[in-house]
Order: sequence, then C-alpha cells, then structure tokens
Amino acid sequence: MLKSTLDPACTGLFSSLFLDYIQNKDSVKQFYKEFPDLGNFKQAIESKTFDQKKRNTLVDVLNQQYGGFDGAKVKANIQKLNESNTFTVTTGHQLNLMTGPSYFIYKIVSTIALAEKLQKENPGYQFVPVYWMASEDHDFEEINHFYFDGKNYQWDTDQTGAVGDFVIDDSLKKLIGELQFLPDFFKTAYTESKTLKEAVRKYVHHLFADKGLVIIDANEKALKELFAPVIKDDLFASTANNLVNDCNCALEDAGYATQIFPREINFFYMENGRRERLICEEGVFKTYDGENEWTEEEMVTLIAEKPEKFSPNVVMRPLYQEVILPNLAYLGGPAEVAYWFQLKSVFDHYSIDYPFLLPRNFAMVLSLPVQRKMDKLGLVEKELFLPIDNLRISYVKEHAEQDLDLKDERSQIADLFKSLEEKSVTMDATLAYAVKAAYKRNEKILDQVATKFRKAEERKNTIAIQQLSDIKKMLFPQGTLQERKINFLEFYLGNPDFIQSLFNTFDPLDFNFILLKENGSERIAKEASQK
Repeated sequence: MLKSTLDPACTGLFSSLFLDYIQNKDSVKQFYKEFPDLGNFKQAIESKTFDQKKRNTLVDVLNQQYGGFDGAKVKANIQKLNESNTFTVTTGHQLNLMTGPSYFIYKIVSTIALAEKLQKENPGYQFVPVYWMASEDHDFEEINHFYFDGKNYQWDTDQTGAVGDFVIDDSLKKLIGELQFLPDFFKTAYTESKTLKEAVRKYVHHLFADKGLVIIDANEKALKELFAPVIKDDLFASTANNLVNDCNCALEDAGYATQIFPREINFFYMENGRRERLICEEGVFKTYDGENEWTEEEMVTLIAEKPEKFSPNVVMRPLYQEVILPNLAYLGGPAEVAYWFQLKSVFDHYSIDYPFLLPRNFAMVLSLPVQRKMDKLGLVEKELFLPIDNLRISYVKEHAEQDLDLKDERSQIADLFKSLEEKSVTMDATLAYAVKAAYKRNEKILDQVATKFRKAEERKNTIAIQQLSDIKKMLFPQGTLQERKINFLEFYLGNPDFIQSLFNTFDPLDFNFILLKENGSERIAKEASQK
C-alpha cells in the first residue's frame, strides 16, 4: 500500500485536548509526566525500576495462561519479563466479536511497532508488547457484533457479568457456522474454546504470535493481591474520587472537556454472572443491587482473602495496569489518551509511575474504486473529511458554467441601493432605514434564486454527486469513520499481507492521520479470491 498523511486537525475528528497534546502545547503539560519522544523515552528507561517479586508473579500468571499455546517468541518474551532490564508497552481493548472495528488491529500493530522502535534505539534493554484483554468489562452490547461488507453480525445471549467468562454457547456457534467468509483461525478459536476470553486469546495469538505479542488477562487473584492496598484505600478513603474531581476542574478551567467521572468507590464486586458497583452507606458496604452487604471489618477481610472479587472501573483500571506491569507506555485511541489526563494526580498519590501516553496510529484505506472516483472528481485527500453537503455544493459551484453565487448581480444591486440610500438622506433621513430594509429583502430573494440555480446545476451533475456520496459511504459507513466501523476482514481477506502492510507503514511516534492507498496488485488478488 502507498502511504500519505494528514494533520489530524484537518480531519475535524479530534478534540482540542487531544490535538493540543500531540502538538506538545504547554496548556496540557500539567496533566501528564513526559511527552513521548525518543529522548524522553531514553531517560525514562534508564531510570525505571520494577519490583522483582511483581515480575515473578506476572511471569507465573502468564505461564499459566499460555499453557498449551505454541509460539517461541511469545514464550521468550514472557521469560524476559523476569529480567530487570525488560519493560512493556501496552494497549488494551474489549473482547469484540471477530476483533470488532479495524482500529483494534491498528492498536496492536502500533504497540508492537513501538516496542520494535524502542528495541532498536535502546539495545541494552528489552521491550515486550502487551495486549490487555478487557475480560472484566460487562457491557456486552458494545462487543457482541461486528460489521462486514455492509452488514452487521451479532451474537445474542442472555449471559451476564464479566464478558470474558461468557460461555461460547450454541447461539454463537450457529452464527459462526453460517459465516462462510470467516477464516479458519476464527472458526477454530471460537468453536474450540469454552469462554470468550479463551477464544480472543487464540485468534489474537494467531495473528500476532510471530511478533511476540503477550496477551494478559488481569482477572487473576495473584495479580489483584498486588493491588489490594489500593483497593482498600479507595473503599475506605475515597482518595481517587477527590483527586480526579480536582483534576476535572483544572481541565475545565484550561478550556477542556472531561470524559470520565469518579465515584466514591471505583470498584465493582464480581462473581460468576455478576459485576455490581460497590457503594457505602453509613459505614455499611453494599452492592448497588442490594444483594450483598459487608461491615467494615468484613470488607477488610474480603479484600485480604478474595481480592479477585474486586474489579476496577475506568478510573482504577489504568492504575491496576501500571501496578502489575513494568510498563513504559500505553497506546490508545484519542478518547483513551484524553481520559488518562484526568488520572495523573491519582498516580502521584499512590507513587505509581505514570506511563508515556501515545495515540495509536489512525488509518483509512482507500480502495482502487475510491481512488478512481477521487481522481475523476478532482478530490484531494483532506476534502474526504468534509460533510457531504459541503462537498456537493463545492463541486457544483466549481464545475458550473455560470456564477451560482450571483456575484455580479449582487454587486449591481448593492450599488443601486447605495445610490438610493444617498438620495434618501437628502430627502428624509428616516428613509435610509426603509432603503436598508428593502436591500436586505432583495438579498434574501437573491439567496433563494442562487439556491434554485445551484439545485438546477446539481441535477445536471447527478452522476458526479452520486459518486461523491458513494465515496463518503465507503469511507464513512453509516456516518462513522471507516476504522471505527468496518472489520479488518474487508481488507485482510483480499490481501493476506494486509497486517504486514500496516507494520510497513505505521510509525507509533508519528501522530498524523494515515491514508493507505490500495495498489493494483492488491485489487487483482482480492478479485481473484472472490471468484
């Protein structure tokens, strides 16, 4: 694929907070530790340490989770985590059906690419890419579907609780059996697994094992024991609630919007089929649904003996990640990166290293048909992000034989009314108001005439306007950015080297929006695969 880039600001897709961050503006610097460039990375690497007992626990858990899996490079990376000169770079994501939108793949590719870049620049250290499975998330409606070739495919089940523990039931197996286009590795992952988290580990491992990607499911007692002091402090002192609220005020004072809002308790109580928010009323701890209650003494015992029952919410999950991983950097989407800014003071309070924050690479694939339409219509890349109405009007005006804005007529009428206004002043000063009002009425009439002229011109350019609409639908299906809607299989099935082409073009330290142009050989391969 051929690569070109755009300044993210040109796309109109990103918040001012995110744009100011990637431009390294002073207004954001109070909300993070260091800006992600190679010089700052080098200094952080040389000064970073991580407790050896935590490393041992992490490696033990990973070895257990990878029991029965092949992959020499992954297993070697797991063992490296026992060494004091090894650090991780991490991304996280939900357990979407068949990976969900294509940006899931982009996140992982960006993370692996960063580990490789750091390894090249710092040969005395070792860097392991990690994918953090959001196995404890309970928002099933966000992950139970994927969009492919203009159709939404969905898994329906009445299971509840942490989605990672959802059983691969007959409903999902039936759906997979009906999807003839699925590659075998997806079919195997789902049909030969008991739970959703097992299936996700299998297909992600298949796609990225050769790059050494380590997949972690942090829903483990041994790991949560490391986090128990923070769990206890949050339940009894509500520290994070106060700190994040203060940070939210600072962000708002700086002119930025906030995304996440803390609670007095930022943990859920979790057991099979349930993940319920914890609350405290008059010294009694409860689940929000009222099914469980604990005294303060009972809660202290529960944290000590069964820390796996406590599941962090969006405020505490980043903190948990940095407690159990020797992590240098987190890569996420623009919304993820932005909400980490709300947490800096929480990290400071608990004396936990705050990682480098990097946006994953953003990408849009331009197929050959899209490129041909663009060339025919004279569209430049940055115009792809304009609303369809703006594109249509701009195209019609540019290609019209007549002046659709009626500039000459407007100028003539303006001169006429200026002359009338000058005459009116000599007769009666109050007449000037009547002349100005008449001028405004005539301007509105000209606006109406100009609209009719433009619509008439649009009818003459029906084919071109339809092509503009087609381009927008292909790149923004159902009004959503391609990478946030379309499953990567739309590109992968016709080009098995698609993921490698991402590695060839992505640069995790280049924050520009990437446009990937399909070339002729890729199109030929895709068409051959569909015959």
